[in-house]
Amino acid sequence: MKWMIASDIHGSAYWCEKLLSQYQKEGADRLLLLGDLLYHGPRNDLPKDYAPKRVIDLLSAMKDSITCVRGNCEAEVDQMVLPFPVLADYGVMMLGDRMLFFTHGHLFNEQSLPMLKQGDILLNGHFHVPACREHDTYVYMNPGSVSIPKEQSAHSYMTLEEGHFQWKDMEGNPYMEYSLK
Repeated sequence: MKWMIASDIHGSAYWCEKLLSQYQKEGADRLLLLGDLLYHGPRNDLPKDYAPKRVIDLLSAMKDSITCVRGNCEAEVDQMVLPFPVLADYGVMMLGDRMLFFTHGHLFNEQSLPMLKQGDILLNGHFHVPACREHDTYVYMNPGSVSIPKEQSAHSYMTLEEGHFQWKDMEGNPYMEYSLK
């Protein structure tokens, strides 16, 4: 099974369309969204082609393929307009004997860890900067931001297939990878 992982669309119809185009090109089976789908947030400038209602339509058409967690910009009204769950603070999936703990990043992150066992993975967005860091007891990953990248990083997403993670720009060019041992 191939997953595409993305975060921080922030209401940009332009970048959402590019993400979904890449989803088709990747041949992914599921799209894992790490929050901040519709609203740009008070600390960010408006992203290119800010059109939350268009993003609602684009994502709603894929409702059966999306798994999502709540970002700090999501509210109950977002759940009222989206046909897939968006208000969970985190989710987990097993990758062999490792747990992948996925969340937005405003509640759980490298400074505020969830309960992780040796070798588990903490995956979050929120910071808008791609990352892969091995710590003594866990691995930290961040796909970066679809629409508002920071620290001169690319507009980006990740893929996960058979224990292999790849970070890619919005043209599908890989620039970082990590494989489970």
